[in-house]
Order: sequence, then C-alpha cells, then structure tokens
Amino acid sequence: MGAVVSRRFGSPAELGAAAAEMIAAGIAQSASEGRLYLLGCPGGRTPKPIYDALGERCAAAGIDCSHVVIVMMDDYLDSGAPTPEPVSASAHYSCRRFAERQIRQVVNQGLPDPKQIPPESVWFPDAADPAGYDERIEAAGGVDLFIVASGSSDGHVAFCGPGADLDGATAVVDLAPSTRSDNLLTFPEFSGVDEVPARGVSVGLGTIRRHSRSVLMVLHGRDKAESVRRLEASSRYDPAWPATFVHECPNAQIWSDEHARVGARRRDPVPVSEGTGARER
Repeated sequence: MGAVVSRRFGSPAELGAAAAEMIAAGIAQSASEGRLYLLGCPGGRTPKPIYDALGERCAAAGIDCSHVVIVMMDDYLDSGAPTPEPVSASAHYSCRRFAERQIRQVVNQGLPDPKQIPPESVWFPDAADPAGYDERIEAAGGVDLFIVASGSSDGHVAFCGPGADLDGATAVVDLAPSTRSDNLLTFPEFSGVDEVPARGVSVGLGTIRRHSRSVLMVLHGRDKAESVRRLEASSRYDPAWPATFVHECPNAQIWSDEHARVGARRRDPVPVSEGTGARER
C-alpha cells in the first residue's frame, strides 16, 4: 500500500480549497480520457468545506461536471417500514437530502445545465441489494477519490463502527450506540439518541479499500484530536478505531487542521455537551 501521506492546514477552509483543487484536476483529467469521474462522498460536517470549495472552483473555471458521479457512503433505514428502505428524503437527517442540498446543488450552482451533475448520477447503496453497490462501483471503473472521515467518539467510518471487518462489503448494519450518539450534533433537530435510526445500509471498509484509486481522510476541529492521535499512533488497522483502516488503503492521505492537531498535542479531552455529539464520516 505504501506509507500514508499526511498534510496539515491552518483551517478547514484551507483544507477544503486544496481538496477542491485536487478533485477539479481529477474531473478535468477524466473528461479528457472520456470516462466517468466517481467521487466517494460522506455526509456530515467534516466534508462540507470541500463541497463548498468545489462548487466555487467549478463555477470559477466553468468545469464540466456532467460526467461526475457522486458515490454516497450510506443511508438511514426507516425502522417503521415492513422491508428495508431509506428514510424519507424530506427527513432532516436524510442522507439523500444532504446529497442533494449540500453536494449536488452546491457543485452545480454556478454551472450551466449541460455541465451540471445530473440527479441520476448521485448513487446510494440499496438495502434490498447491498452487494450490488460494490458491483456497480467496480463496473464503473472504481472510485477515483473517496473522501472519508472519522467519528469523534468511536472512529466510525460511514456506519462501520468499532469491530468492523476490514474486508467488509456494503451491507445493512446495526448502528453502534456510540455512532448513534455521534449523530446528534450534525442533526440538532434530534431531541435525543432514541430518535436516531438504529439501522442503515453502508459501504464496508473493504468496499472503499477494494474499489478506490485513492482515499482522503479528513480531520478538522478540536473534536478530532483523538482521531489524529489514534491514526498517528498506528500503522495498521485497529478494529477498536475503524478510521485506522486508512493505513490499509491505496494512495491514502490524512489531511488535518491546526485545531485537531493542537488538541492532539495537548491530549485535551474532547468536550461533549449534554445531548450532543458529532456525526462525522
């Protein structure tokens, strides 16, 4: 796999701008090669500076994104449905809502219609056929860049919590209690952890490892100090902190900001306010 490359930034905005530049270059290259560009995307707070900067970069340069595919990591499942199906796209915590409002619309906002990412190019795993997601990604040539993040309290990636199989494929999963608690800060409309869905469909760690050309782990903010410490203290996968899987990924990089690193150096405890956490992926 080779050593994981680490980069440090002064702020989330600086990190986002650098990632957007890298992604934009990849989009342009794939267009020149006449192929799709697959971008693996998490929801949550961590990747938003990247999506925002990518929208600005694409608008400024008039980049053609019509061949871009947004490969989403996961989706919550409706606990009240008789068969596994995603929660309503109108729900405040819907991953489909996030993908439309915070990724596709943001990237498209400054582009003319022919250069926009079409709605059908936003992919989600299907709870009725989880294995089909890995097959679909592989058939499309794999993900050019998969952006990933780490849960603040347990290191989860997508819905892969502590103990996740390093070689795991896309599957319907039960969310770990710590992962459900970590969802509350990103979705403050939740009144408590009992409202957070207990099941989801999620890519596996193996999905990302096997079907990505490169992987970018993004960590910013004081609440990511523990993730920085754990990732720097390890050189291989530790199932107690799933984000360490990045050490087993192809062409992997870890990008962090100064706030995360200062917290890691000081070994400060991560503050968690009553009733809040951090859904980070």
